[in-house]
Amino acid sequence: MYVPAKHSVDEEAAWAIVRESGAGMLVIATPDGLQSVFVPVIVSDDRRTILSHVARANSWWRSLSEKSEVLALFLSASAYVSPTNYPSRLEDPGTVPTWNYVAAEVRGRIIVHDEPEWLLRQVRLVTEQFEATRSPQWTLDDAPSEYVAQQVRAIVGIEIEVRAIEGKAKLSQNRRAIDHDAVRDNLAKGSWAERIVAQHMTNE
Repeated sequence: MYVPAKHSVDEEAAWAIVRESGAGMLVIATPDGLQSVFVPVIVSDDRRTILSHVARANSWWRSLSEKSEVLALFLSASAYVSPTNYPSRLEDPGTVPTWNYVAAEVRGRIIVHDEPEWLLRQVRLVTEQFEATRSPQWTLDDAPSEYVAQQVRAIVGIEIEVRAIEGKAKLSQNRRAIDHDAVRDNLAKGSWAERIVAQHMTNE
C-alpha cells in the first residue's frame, strides 16, 4: 500500500481500523490467479493472530496450501471529494476530484482449522464480539445445539498468523485548512458513508 508520510498512521491506529471495519477482504494467490473472500474477523489480544471462517462450500479455502500467504484488506471509511468543496478553487481553479478513505492491510500466513471445538469457539467469539453493543443480545445458546452443530460442520476455520500491518488515513491533509474544514463540513451533511469520513476528519 502506498502511504505518503502525511497519510501514515501508527500501529495502534492501524489496528483500530481493523477493529472498526469488523470485516475484511482476504486475498490469496492461487494457480488460477488471485482469489478473495470477505469475512468478519476477530483479532487476538496479543494481535499475533486474526481468526475467521468461511463456508465449506466456498472453493476459496481449497486453494490454500500449508501456511499460504494472505493479504487482508480493511476499509473503515470511504467517500468521494468534489472540488466544489474547496473554497480556494475560487482563487486557484487548478484542482481535481479525489477520494478520502481510512484503510489498513495485514500480511500473514493462513492456517486452516477443521476441528469442531475450534470452529465452535470461533463462532462463539465472533458472535460475542458483534453482539456486545446490542440490546437485547443474541447468543449462540439461543439457537438449538443440534442446529449449531449442523452449521459448524458447514464452515472451515481460518487463522492468520500476522506478519505485518500498515494503515493509511487519507483525509485531505494535503489541502489548506479552509479546504480541509469545508470538505469535513460538507461530508458531515451527506450520506452515512460520507458522515463516517467526516467523523474521521474531525478526530484526526
